[in-house]
Amino acid sequence: MLKLENLTVEIDGKEILKNINLELKKGETHTLFGPNGSGKTTLLMAIMGFGAYKVKKGKIYFNREDITNLAVCERAKKGIGIMFQRPPTISGLKMGDLLNLCKGNKDVETNALAGELNMKNFLNRDVNAGFSGGEIKRSEILQLLVQNPALSLIDEPESGVDLENISLVGNAISKLLQKDVHKNRTNAGLIITHTGHILDYVSADIGHLMLKGELKCSGNPYDMLNVIRKYGYEKCIECMECKI
Repeated sequence: MLKLENLTVEIDGKEILKNINLELKKGETHTLFGPNGSGKTTLLMAIMGFGAYKVKKGKIYFNREDITNLAVCERAKKGIGIMFQRPPTISGLKMGDLLNLCKGNKDVETNALAGELNMKNFLNRDVNAGFSGGEIKRSEILQLLVQNPALSLIDEPESGVDLENISLVGNAISKLLQKDVHKNRTNAGLIITHTGHILDYVSADIGHLMLKGELKCSGNPYDMLNVIRKYGYEKCIECMECKI
């Protein structure tokens, strides 16, 4: 579904990502570990096509199509969605109206999904205006559920979220990625996690470690997380079981 070939990305002329190679198949969930400032968010923004993230070298393929130079809106139409870590407040746009834009012609019960995330009372409020950290995360995942993209790019869903909200968000992500479907699962996800707490709610297939703009190793995400928690990121690189 997603293939990155030697992807090198710069921001304001500064190289942030270096020769990233990654493949994600239909139905798979991958996690991206790494310390702050390692380039994780830059990778998601580049895949989504935001203009400040310039592809200096390499290619981005989605469903075997080269989308390296496509606009953000075209990538969204093709089935890529993103959950921001720090989304903007959009004054003058009601949450319910945004959800209707997200669903397009899809037969989606927005009210029912909003109810599952305790967001019904927010449908007539401006997007993210006065929302708490947990409410913003629920707003973001609700938009993705309504959009139902083939590929979801999810940036630190547990950041700034209390236990009650992480449970709601985690279960919603699990639903989005069709974890209840044991066969013929098609939706895929790439999830950035700094703490790994989201893995208590969402099962993952492959983990990747990013350091200083490079993917250093890949392997079982739970084994990687145990090593990271016990020894830190540098030790994970030395682990022969998850070396590329």
